[in-house]
Amino acid sequence: MDLNTITEVVRRPPGRPGTEWREGDAWLAGGTWLYSTEQPDLRRLIDLTALRWEPLVVTEVALEIGATCTIHDLYAFPWPQEWTAGILFRQSCEAFLSSFKVWNAATVGGNICMSLPAGPMITLTVAMEARYELWAADGSIRFVDALDFVTGDHRNILAPGEILRRIVVPRHALRRRTAHRRFTLTRLGRSTVFLVGTQRPGGGDLLLTVTAGTTRPVRIAFDRLPDARTVRRHIDAVPDDVWFADPNGTPDHRRHLTRHFAEEIRRELTAGDLA
Repeated sequence: MDLNTITEVVRRPPGRPGTEWREGDAWLAGGTWLYSTEQPDLRRLIDLTALRWEPLVVTEVALEIGATCTIHDLYAFPWPQEWTAGILFRQSCEAFLSSFKVWNAATVGGNICMSLPAGPMITLTVAMEARYELWAADGSIRFVDALDFVTGDHRNILAPGEILRRIVVPRHALRRRTAHRRFTLTRLGRSTVFLVGTQRPGGGDLLLTVTAGTTRPVRIAFDRLPDARTVRRHIDAVPDDVWFADPNGTPDHRRHLTRHFAEEIRRELTAGDLA
């Protein structure tokens, strides 16, 4: 779609692009959502791809994912065998169910900052206990837990001019066992619910992440593997106003699916723990 209100595109932004932020600006990375709908309030686009941030960097303590890393690059990353959670990254990329053109353009950071309930990169990074590095317009840097970034449907904690720079996934999370369940009304539809369970090597615990069916991510942690009744009790404790409603499902439907799939995940990881 043509954005006929744009008067300028900054193709060579400064190394800290938020320092020149002004009303009517928007970050441009993949642009797959930006160009899909009218943007009447925008006047200037700031091209982040010109900064050439490294898409994926392995350190001694973490995997760092640049915010402009494309879905294609994340999917194609050669996961070390000992990173048992690597399969979850590919499963989350596949949750886009989009064309190769979108995969080659859409970015991890863009999907997170859109902050839609069904954003699969949100599901992935919350389940992987990631932290986000945020750059503020005044030059300061802060780190936040992925769980705390999205606050509601299309809402997050970013301040004007603040930008997501990278996602930091700790190595210990990459070594966890994973199980996931996802439901859509149609084969190529948006997620109605998307749940991920993770467990440390050797078992004994359960970290359950609930998304898509809720307006913001929900994380439920158990130090020891719970029974079915305990899991259901924790899901039922999620406040009514957190469950999401749209054409893909009512809050009651999504709560029901979450109970069902959470029990499947619990049983799958319990079986692995006993193996």
